[in-house]
Amino acid sequence: MRRIAYASPVNPAPSGIADYSEELLPYLGRYADLTVYIDDDLRPSNPQLARQLDVRPLRRLARDQRRRPYDAIVYHIGNSSAHAQIWRTLRSLPGVVVLHDLVLHHFMLQWYAAGPGGVQRYRSVAAERYGAEGARVADLMMRGRFVEQAFDFPFCEDVLDAASGIIAHSQYVVDCVRTMRPALPAALVPMGVPLPPQRDRIVARAQLGLPADALILASFGHINPYKRVDAVLRALAVLRAEGRDARYLLVGSVSPAYDLRGAVARVGLSDAVVATGYVAPAAFAAYVAAADICLNLRHPTAGETSASLLRLLGAGKPTLVSASGAFAELPAGVAAQVDFAGEDELILAYCRRLADDPALAGALGAAARSFVAAQHTLDAAARGYMAFLAQVYGWSEGLPDAHPAEDGMGMDRVDPVGAKHSGGNASPLQPSPHPIPSIPPGDPLHDALAAAIVDLGATENDVALLAAAARARIG
Repeated sequence: MRRIAYASPVNPAPSGIADYSEELLPYLGRYADLTVYIDDDLRPSNPQLARQLDVRPLRRLARDQRRRPYDAIVYHIGNSSAHAQIWRTLRSLPGVVVLHDLVLHHFMLQWYAAGPGGVQRYRSVAAERYGAEGARVADLMMRGRFVEQAFDFPFCEDVLDAASGIIAHSQYVVDCVRTMRPALPAALVPMGVPLPPQRDRIVARAQLGLPADALILASFGHINPYKRVDAVLRALAVLRAEGRDARYLLVGSVSPAYDLRGAVARVGLSDAVVATGYVAPAAFAAYVAAADICLNLRHPTAGETSASLLRLLGAGKPTLVSASGAFAELPAGVAAQVDFAGEDELILAYCRRLADDPALAGALGAAARSFVAAQHTLDAAARGYMAFLAQVYGWSEGLPDAHPAEDGMGMDRVDPVGAKHSGGNASPLQPSPHPIPSIPPGDPLHDALAAAIVDLGATENDVALLAAAARARIG
């Protein structure tokens, strides 16, 4: 087997990429002999990680590479300080980079501020690379003003120059990388996520103390000014003014740069909005199950592919996404796309329609789950890694056969939405335990459902949504 050095955050590092890696490693370990390199002062909280893999501090990687070179080195880079030592190591020891965020502006601001020259070095680089507008934005950022224009200046060029190749999880990022560095190998590899079990909504609400009959909207992940929370709050205010018992859950940590409490108070919704802060995986799973409609909105985008979004889709939740960046690549029948222009009107219209049409909501959720089960398996992700590494490093043989899970890296863990899995083939989509009657063409509900699907932007090519709609239960 090929020997691969794999540098990534792991839990308890404050990065969603830690969850990503711990889910991927059992599958990648079926194709290669892995050594995981982590921050020198990090102690993994997942006991299976150290039991099943050789886990070493990053300071050892350069020495290990000199003594017995690896067949490939993989680095995970995201827009977070959790990647600082990984970036430091990459600068002196090239390897393939998994680029989780195209825009690394906030990370690089912290990086330059901590190094020689401090923030003045950051401003100089901004001016040299992006001109007068870059310098202006840098001045604002240095004064603590996190402005949207920062997303126009990605600060990822140094990472691209240090990398031997780039793995990305969206065509959007691949295309941007190829525009910026045409000679740099880059590949689209699916982001694998475990398919979670489907859970009863009413049971989850009882566990969380939420009303059984309310319309519950929910957003998941780190809450910051770019998650369009204010737009959702405005839609929530209208829904409640219409007499609906609508609630909004914000599940995840809140950025200190965002005054969430003030935003909620301005629309007078303090009794209808719950911000949970960070929650443990089991509670996260319960909140997903409890939601009627999920919202995963981002503008501007940092070019990220959202694992939390794929988890929501995999859970079969009807979900609204911003029609930009990687999110615009989702098939029309998998999520409801929200254009930034007319955002308020679209959020409100989608929420009304999905709340009033359970058949449509169920069909959209079923199509989303089918999409994740087919296109975002962990084994497909591992195979994509291996194929690209073979290309970059010139391995003569093709993709190796997968070793049986029990002979490889069969870690057992609980993923961020509470689904337990072990190394091996990705879990197949499980059929509903209850038979779902179809809607015959002569039934007047048939035409109503068809019209609703068209409203969501689906076409005759959106097979998953159409098939799910054909099986949908009218509730």
